[in-house]
Amino acid sequence: MSNLPAPRYLKTPDAALHVGLSPRTLEKHRCYGTGPAYRKLGGRVVYAIDDLDAWADLGRRSSTSDPGIGTVHPARPVRR
Repeated sequence: MSNLPAPRYLKTPDAALHVGLSPRTLEKHRCYGTGPAYRKLGGRVVYAIDDLDAWADLGRRSSTSDPGIGTVHPARPVRR
């Protein structure tokens, strides 16, 4: 067992796995501005686990009639 701390940031493939999406879908969300907050460190895109969880929580519902606290848009351009 390793004593290394849990990572604070995940690269796209691991971030996608964390929220249950494909990496390509997460990339589309990033391009359209509908996804979780991300950071550019050098040439790499990384996601903070807290940001991934906060974005996923926007889609939390307790029933089909629950309006929830926010909306997780599909990975396509959003008309505003």
